[in-house]
Amino acid sequence: MAAPSADAPLAERLRPRHLDDVIGQRDLLGPGKPVRVAFESGRPHSMILWGPPGVGKTTLARLMADAFDSRFVQISAVLGGVKDIRDAVEQARVTQAQGRRCIVFVDEVHRFNKAQQDAFLPHVESGLFTFIGATTENPSFEVNSALLSRATVHVLQPLSEDDLRTLLATARAELQAAEPTPEAAQRLIAYADGDARRLLNTYENVVRMVGAATVIDEAVLEQSLGAQLRRYDKGGDQFHDTISALHKSVRGSSPDAALYWFARMVDGGVDPRYIARRLVRMASEDIGLADPRALRLALDASETYERLGSPEGELALAQAVVYLAVAPKSNAVYTAWKAARAFVQQDGSRPVPLHLRNAPTKLMKDLDYGRDYRYAHDEADGYPSGEQYFPDFPHDRDPAPRFYAPVARGLEIRIGEKLAQLRQLDDEARKNR
Repeated sequence: MAAPSADAPLAERLRPRHLDDVIGQRDLLGPGKPVRVAFESGRPHSMILWGPPGVGKTTLARLMADAFDSRFVQISAVLGGVKDIRDAVEQARVTQAQGRRCIVFVDEVHRFNKAQQDAFLPHVESGLFTFIGATTENPSFEVNSALLSRATVHVLQPLSEDDLRTLLATARAELQAAEPTPEAAQRLIAYADGDARRLLNTYENVVRMVGAATVIDEAVLEQSLGAQLRRYDKGGDQFHDTISALHKSVRGSSPDAALYWFARMVDGGVDPRYIARRLVRMASEDIGLADPRALRLALDASETYERLGSPEGELALAQAVVYLAVAPKSNAVYTAWKAARAFVQQDGSRPVPLHLRNAPTKLMKDLDYGRDYRYAHDEADGYPSGEQYFPDFPHDRDPAPRFYAPVARGLEIRIGEKLAQLRQLDDEARKNR
């Protein structure tokens, strides 16, 4: 890999030249790990590198070409097409005739359609070249099964904060810049969100704007980057405070405040899928059976976002935010579930009453499994009043613990009335026994 010029972007200048220089990806590059073994064995294999942007997919492909003295042919599936694939095949044939290996690297391979991906198959099968595809999307869905079966999938992870901190120190030394304050460094790392390229490009831009001698603090960052630098600290206190504010605004039935915090999170660079998951949780925890439609609407909004993406799909999430905020509130199911789990953990495992047991065999029937079970649909009003569905408890304990207490809001008003009526029937049936 040729050394870049001094005018090259910082991310290119700091691109690792040796495998041991790679920061992160210990699960793949540590001793005995699969990609390191491939390097050390001298036998390259076709692979799919799956991971988010800026985690080293292109770097690993280039390092592999250098390690095996292979010709490196790169194709961008975003810009390329069938002609580029044909050119790569021809270059591989020329290289093979020269007695060298060839590695064909396809960036964003999921952007190629099925026919384009299939064009690689015979050449991968014949060993004309080693195929390396890079993708940010799940290859199970985006890469043809035929190509997938001929390549090993390696999953790359976002860089950790420690990895990014190491990289930032290396970048500062390369630029001979003043050391940023700890708070500014942390904000740069949080903004990078596991993406090495994003960290290096952002840091280089700031240093160029303010000068290498200027100490970069939070004020300098905000002044230099403006809207680029999100006020949202992913994973930090601000992250948790903001999602807490959204959740509590929904719970408190304030649609305007809920929309405000939702907009803050989106503007701050939060993955809307994360917000969608939290909305589904709110629908169960804070609304529940007071309005069962809330859960379905939250799920529909999540699915709509998956189909449309940003920014179109964000409107569906905003619709869910408003609906959840104005819906009647109940945490009765949430409270009941916690109480039931605590009860079971404390009480232990009691045997299922015989009349509730299934009896698929003659032996089980002879042992009275299912005997005297009352089929609800054969009972008056479809309710077997007085029937026991709990296991046997000691005499000093209420034989029917109650966990669910519907609130007097929304649909739970009617649910509460129904349960009260059924319990009255149970009491009358037990008195008459």
